Amino acid sequence: MIITIKESGYTAAIDTLGAQLISFQDPDKKEYIWQRNPEHWKNCSPLLFPAVGNSRNGKTCFDGVVYDLPKHGFCRESDFEVTGQSDREAVFRLTSGDATKKYYPYDFVLTLAYRLENGVLSMTYQVLNPQTSDIYYCIGAHPGFNCPLEDGAVFEDYLLEFEQEENTVSMVYDLEAMEFDVNRHRVTLSSTNVLPLSYDLFDQDAVYFDKIRSRRVALIHRESRRGVEVSYPGFSSVAFWTPYGNRAPLLCVEPWNGSAIRSDEDDTFTKKHGLQTLKPGESKSYLLQIRVL
Repeated sequence: MIITIKESGYTAAIDTLGAQLISFQDPDKKEYIWQRNPEHWKNCSPLLFPAVGNSRNGKTCFDGVVYDLPKHGFCRESDFEVTGQSDREAVFRLTSGDATKKYYPYDFVLTLAYRLENGVLSMTYQVLNPQTSDIYYCIGAHPGFNCPLEDGAVFEDYLLEFEQEENTVSMVYDLEAMEFDVNRHRVTLSSTNVLPLSYDLFDQDAVYFDKIRSRRVALIHRESRRGVEVSYPGFSSVAFWTPYGNRAPLLCVEPWNGSAIRSDEDDTFTKKHGLQTLKPGESKSYLLQIRVL
């Protein structure tokens, strides 16, 4: 089922399957979200929970028991319940049960609330622990944006502009070992807040900055300065991805708490970097916002 919210001429549409954002349009009906063309990428904005990225050999260990945990978790294939809806807001909920316990042992209540206000789309992710012991999880966002966004432009006309000057490096994803290699680096930001885009940046999968000060980044045309801005105050790291090899006209901006398996991690889930913990009865929220520039 598709739920639509509107405000100030802006429109957002969300699919209850996965609570995925499938459309974000400005008052001129310009579409900013990737439209799930399977030729390049069949998704558009998956919710990553309780895993971000892949586990080693698709398996991870909870309390000594090995589970088959899908890449990015199970939300993409889960039907969310609509628990609240108004003209400009919609709330989606997924609760643990037999379908999730096959992959992940903990009880949880996961909600994703969408709200439009003054043309800004806010996405608030919340995790609640309803059980009597601690729970552990990773969480991330994966919105895909059309890129180029303007007629006649190409992918290489765009750049990423961070809110702060950065001195950091991206961790290489080892395509043979299927893990991030903490000892190898691919992309360097050296006293700059700008990363010009090219497809070759993604020849080893995602560009992942696990240490970054900025909590806001803009995807913009280098001349017109038009594009989108993504704010991610609730997340500790950010990655960028486009399918490599077929010049896909899209770029994903992915704020993460956690990541795919790293070379300095074993297969115990509770030892993951970026791991989130909730005590019994606690909840935690994570905010992401999208603004048209």
